[in-house]
Amino acid sequence: MNDQNSKTGSLKDSEKGQSVVSGDSSRQEDNYWLRNKDELNKDGVPYSEWDDSRMLVPSSLELGPGAVDRYVISKQIVRMQEPRRLTADDMDERRIIYPESSNRALVNRFRDLRTKLLEASGGNNFTIVVSATNRGAGASFVALNLAAAFAFDQSKTAVVIDCNLREPTLHSTLDIMPETGLTDFLDDPDYDIARILYPTGIPRLRLIPAGSRRETPSEFFTSFRMKQFLQAVRRRYPDRFIVLDTAPITESPDARILSELCDYAMLVVPHGRVTPNQVEQAALAFNPQKFVGTVING
Repeated sequence: MNDQNSKTGSLKDSEKGQSVVSGDSSRQEDNYWLRNKDELNKDGVPYSEWDDSRMLVPSSLELGPGAVDRYVISKQIVRMQEPRRLTADDMDERRIIYPESSNRALVNRFRDLRTKLLEASGGNNFTIVVSATNRGAGASFVALNLAAAFAFDQSKTAVVIDCNLREPTLHSTLDIMPETGLTDFLDDPDYDIARILYPTGIPRLRLIPAGSRRETPSEFFTSFRMKQFLQAVRRRYPDRFIVLDTAPITESPDARILSELCDYAMLVVPHGRVTPNQVEQAALAFNPQKFVGTVING
C-alpha cells in the first residue's frame, strides 16, 4: 500500500503519536470545534448531535417500500456537520486518500480493497477489525484510509475507532485534541455516545478516539458495554461502515477479542519485515470464519 518510500517517514511519525501538521491556523480550527462542541442549535440539540436530530419524512405510501429508511439516512448524511474541512495539502501530508488525489495508485488500491470487502459482505455495511503482525506495520494507516475510502460514497458514512489503547495515534494523524473517547464511554453507563464522535475534517467520516484511560484494555473490550457500544454505533446510521484500529495481534489479545464482536478481521503485514511463519501464526490467531485476508504494506 505504501508505494512511495519518500513519504513513509511522515507516516511513521504520525503513527508514533506525533502530529504531522502544526500551525496556528489548524489550532484555531481545533479550538473552534472544542468551543462549539456543546453549543445548542435552535431546537436545543447539542452541536455534536445535530446530524441525528429529528426530521419530518414522507410516508412509505409516497415513496414505496424501504424508501422511508433510505430517505431518513440520506437526509441524516446531508445534515452531518463538518466544522472544518481538511484541504488537499492537509490530506497529502497526512497520507490520507481522497477522490481527487494525484496518487491514483494508492487511491485505487484502497478502492479495490473496499470493493472486495463489499463483495464479501453482499453490499451490506459491516464492522471490521484491522490489526497488524507487529508495531509499525501500518495498521492505523490502513484502517484510516479504508474508512476514508468508504466515505467516498456520498450515500455512505464511516467511523474509525481507535481501539489501540496502549498507543493511540489516529487523533494525532487527524490533528484532533479529544477531551473524551471510547474508554470514557465504557466507564460511564450514562455517557452519551455523541460526546465521543468527532468530525475528522473528511466528509462523512467520524473518529472515536481511544479515551482517557489506557490500563487493562482487554477488560474494556470483554465488557458487555463494549458489545452494547458497537451495536449503538451500528444503529446510529444503518449505512455506516465501522473500522476498528487495534494493537498488533501478536502483542495483545485485543484484536482477537474485538474480532469476535465484529463481522470481519484483517491483518496488515509490513513488506519484507516478517517471515512467512510469523504471518501464518498471526493469521491463525483470528477466527477463520471472520478473517478476510492480509494487506501487505510497504
